[in-house]
Amino acid sequence: MDPRIREHAQVIATHSVDLQPGDNVVIDGHPVAEDLVVALHEVCGDVGANPITTSKRAGKRQHRAYLQAAGGGFETPEHELALIEHTDVYIAIRAGDNATETSDVDPEISSAYSTAYRPIQDERLSKRWCLTQFPAPANAQLAEMSRAGYENFVWDAVNKDWAAVREHQQQLVDILDPAETVRIKSGETTDVTMSIAGNHTLNDYGERNLPGGEVFTAPVRNSVEGEVLFDMPLYHQGREITDAYLEFENGAVVSHSAGKNEELLTEVLEADAGARRLGELGIGMNRDIDRFTYNMLFDEKMGDTVHMAVGRAYDATVGAENEHNDSAVHVDMIVDMSDDSVIEVDGEVVQRNGTFVFEDGFEA
Repeated sequence: MDPRIREHAQVIATHSVDLQPGDNVVIDGHPVAEDLVVALHEVCGDVGANPITTSKRAGKRQHRAYLQAAGGGFETPEHELALIEHTDVYIAIRAGDNATETSDVDPEISSAYSTAYRPIQDERLSKRWCLTQFPAPANAQLAEMSRAGYENFVWDAVNKDWAAVREHQQQLVDILDPAETVRIKSGETTDVTMSIAGNHTLNDYGERNLPGGEVFTAPVRNSVEGEVLFDMPLYHQGREITDAYLEFENGAVVSHSAGKNEELLTEVLEADAGARRLGELGIGMNRDIDRFTYNMLFDEKMGDTVHMAVGRAYDATVGAENEHNDSAVHVDMIVDMSDDSVIEVDGEVVQRNGTFVFEDGFEA
C-alpha cells in the first residue's frame, strides 16, 4: 500500500474526526477506494473504534439503477436513518469508476430523492464527519491528468500542515467575522453585494472537508443584490453546467441562464423555496490546489477563487438573530478572481486579483 494512503487515514482520524475508543464509525466508500477503507479500518482497530463500510453515497451504479427503476415517489428510508442515528463518526470517500454514471437520470427524480433523503443528510451533519477524496482513475480522467499525476495532486492537497493553514486563513476570518457587507466584482460580468452582518465566518482547515482551504460564511437571506457569472464549470448530477449566470433581487434569483445544461440549473433553482437564495459565500485559499479538476471538493478551495452556493446554509454560519436559509440542495458555483477582480469588505478592498491585503504583492 502506498504510505501516503496510511498518512491520509491518520489525518482523517486524528485531525478531521478526532476518532475515539468506542466510536461507531460508518465509512462510506466505493470499492475503488478499498486501500483507504482498509487503512481506516486499521486505524479504527488501533484506536478501539467500531467500523462498518457502506457504498451508499459513492455507489453510483446501484444508485442510478435504483433512481431509474423507482422513478419518483421516494420516502425517507428509516432503516438508514436509524444507522446514522447510532453513528458517532461518518467518513465519506469520493471515488468511482465512472464520474458520469448518473448523467442520464432525470433531474426531477434526483431532486425528489434529495428531498426525501434530507433527514438522513441532516442527521449526518450533526455527527463528527469528514468528506474526502481517493484518487480514482475516473476522477483523474475527468481532471485530464494521469493517474500518477492525480495521486500526487490529491495527496499533496490532503497530507499537509493544517495548523499552518489555519493560522494563515484566520487573517481573513478576522476581517470578515465582524463585517457587515461584502462586494464581489469581477470584470464586467460579476458585481454582487450582500450583508453578512451577524453571521459567523468559519475557517476550513481540513476538518470536515479534506482537503480544506477556504473561509466561508452565509449571506443574510434577503440581502443579496446584483449579478454573478460563474465562469468556471459546475459538475452536477453527472453533467456539466457552464457559464451559469444568476441575477439577484432582495436575496432571490430573479433571472438565470447557462451556456450548457441550463435546464439542469433550472431544476436546481426550482427544488424548493430556499433554492433560489444563497446559503454560502466561500473564498478559496488553498494554492496547492492549482488547477480545475471538475471536483468541487477541490475546486472550491482553489486559490484566487470565490464560490457561492444556492440553497441550504450551514447552521454554524448563521447568527442567532438571522433567518436560516433552508433547502434540500446546496450547490456551489465558482468565480475566477485572478484578474480584474476585487473583494470589498465594508467598502475596503481586501483582495485584488487574487492577492489578499495581508499577503506580499497586494496593491491597494
